[in-house]
Amino acid sequence: MNQSAEFEPSLLKSRLGVDIGGTFTDFVLEAGGRRYTHKRLTTTDAPERAVHEGIADLLREAGIAADRLDAIIHGTTLATNAVIERRGARTALLTTEGFRDVIETGFEARADHYDLRVRQPAPLIDRDLRFTIAGRMSAQGEELQPLDLAALEDIARSLEAREIESLAIGFMHSYRNPRHEQQAARWLAARLPRLSISLSSDVSPEVREFERFSTTAVNAYVRPLMHSYLTRLAAALGGMSIHAPLLLITSDGSLCDVDTACRLPVRLLESGPAGGALMAAHISESLGLSQVLSLDIGGTTAKLCFIDEGRPHMSRSLEVARLYRFKPGSGIPLRIPVVELCEIGAGGGSIAGVDALGRVQVGPVSAGSMPGPACYGQGGERATLTDAHLFAGRLDPAWFAAGTLTLDTEAARRALESDIAAPLNVDTDAAAYAVAEIADEAMACAAREHAIELGKSVAGRTLVAFGGSAPLHAARLADKLGIDRVVIPTAAGVGSAFGFLLAPVAFDAVRSRIEALVQVDVEAVNALLATLEEEAAFIVSKLVQRDSCSVDVTVSMRYRGQGHELQIALPAARLDGDAHAILRERFEAVYLARFGRLVPRAPLEVLGWSVRVSEPQRKPRAASTGRPAATIAAGTRHTPAAERQMLDQLRRERVASHSYRRDQLANGAFVRGPAVIADRETTVVVPPNFDARVDANGHLLLERRATFKENV
Repeated sequence: MNQSAEFEPSLLKSRLGVDIGGTFTDFVLEAGGRRYTHKRLTTTDAPERAVHEGIADLLREAGIAADRLDAIIHGTTLATNAVIERRGARTALLTTEGFRDVIETGFEARADHYDLRVRQPAPLIDRDLRFTIAGRMSAQGEELQPLDLAALEDIARSLEAREIESLAIGFMHSYRNPRHEQQAARWLAARLPRLSISLSSDVSPEVREFERFSTTAVNAYVRPLMHSYLTRLAAALGGMSIHAPLLLITSDGSLCDVDTACRLPVRLLESGPAGGALMAAHISESLGLSQVLSLDIGGTTAKLCFIDEGRPHMSRSLEVARLYRFKPGSGIPLRIPVVELCEIGAGGGSIAGVDALGRVQVGPVSAGSMPGPACYGQGGERATLTDAHLFAGRLDPAWFAAGTLTLDTEAARRALESDIAAPLNVDTDAAAYAVAEIADEAMACAAREHAIELGKSVAGRTLVAFGGSAPLHAARLADKLGIDRVVIPTAAGVGSAFGFLLAPVAFDAVRSRIEALVQVDVEAVNALLATLEEEAAFIVSKLVQRDSCSVDVTVSMRYRGQGHELQIALPAARLDGDAHAILRERFEAVYLARFGRLVPRAPLEVLGWSVRVSEPQRKPRAASTGRPAATIAAGTRHTPAAERQMLDQLRRERVASHSYRRDQLANGAFVRGPAVIADRETTVVVPPNFDARVDANGHLLLERRATFKENV
């Protein structure tokens, strides 16, 4: 299913980004020097249907023939949802004799150390579907015991009898020597040609067998589903006469072809949020902002990401399907490259209620796209964050999601009255205030905690807010965090889909190699780096010319005895004679910045190496979004379209607020708070202590009033 052979980034004339979220599917089309956006409810039963319908509507609006598209860049929550909802393929595990229960025993980390009844996530693969085989490699990659190939016949019969669709193979120390895994895979593929097989040495060739096996199990679990979905999507696109290559965004914000996505679908689990981080990083770089906190709120969750010097914070670990939704240690651990995000259940569709202690709770359960919030008029009856915003006067009921939905204010009032106001014996305004305030406080707490975990500070940062709901909360969150400036980018309501258009074609190849720093063999490591570069370049060269790509090397290091390591970027693609000194110097600089002190005389050790091959970072084309062409003098007041009574979170009362349409604000326009600015796919709240202006690029800059006066 290779659809990527014709992809030439330098020749792209029209590109389409498609992001399937839990509530909405977002679209951004750049063509003919213009940018078109669209948002529609996700069709959870068949996600490709919303994609098909949305593309058709967008092409019709833009007046562009389907065969003129040069690339479609896609991100989806399908794989993540399959793991959460346990509706993946019937999957088995083949592992080394004696290690059958690794994916169930895990490690001693707990989501709550003080809960005697704390639950751990059940493994994706039941115990009776985990098979073992004799054969063993040492930690140095030497064969200690040959693989028992004769035993594979009985295993193959069991797999066939139990109608297994997908198999995860994870042997001990295969990250150092994958020969046994490859032998078993070849034998079983010949015997069971319809079986989907995932190897841990291919999916996650790193130390720590629990994370490696669980990552491979997740990959195997979602692989048939993703292959089926991408096949259906490709067929649907072909039926529309779209012959452009279909590219997938990965969790680390890079692009891959369909074949790679089908082989390694575990790398797609955080594709949507990664696109949002790319967009925020672009805004940071283009506006010269060295320290940014991005806020991405959709219909289901709120995501926060720290961005320094135009680069999102990255990680090599991730948890999915958490039992306690947003508590670390309660999910399935994965080892993949990923944008480091803090995620909480505070999206527009998050359901609000009052608990047994009389406290207002918001999320983590979401009303989703169906039935959605009460105000959607699709049968939903529970109060949500969107209902609170509508009743508070922040949303235009006739202009929601670019007018594709008409909201029911009375239904929102009834839901808030029933779920919040009546149980607390307060009026409905107080209920709407409480719901929004609890959500804002949860985000502020999450941002502070995440900053501490990363050794960073929130102070002095600029908040970049995007997604369908983030601009509603941005200024209030800035108040709570002591942030003076907020940026609401153009196309903010579909920020992740826009970020897809900025993603480079890239791939990370990684391999564990544990040794003391003083024992690092420079020649052996350089040979390993060359191998990893070839692996990554093989993937990337399917889409772009290899000689146009850059090569970046990262090493995982720690003090010996520590449980976790730091990722250290190196200055060159190969080590030289001063490697030991350079590695120590780089590690100490990163460690000191993260923890504030070094550990004197503690020996260092290397855990592994990673090589990233990437095309140059793509820049967005200058594009019109329908904004007035004229630019007015900075600070010019704009005549509001109307006035409305909006509930202000700072004063806890309704205030007279001006209402504007963003597409009618020329560059340079000034808006004094309190105000509401309705965009196509989102709404911006400018509270009384903030003012807004439109910069030369069409971005909205919200600044605390004293700061704003100093800058104009």
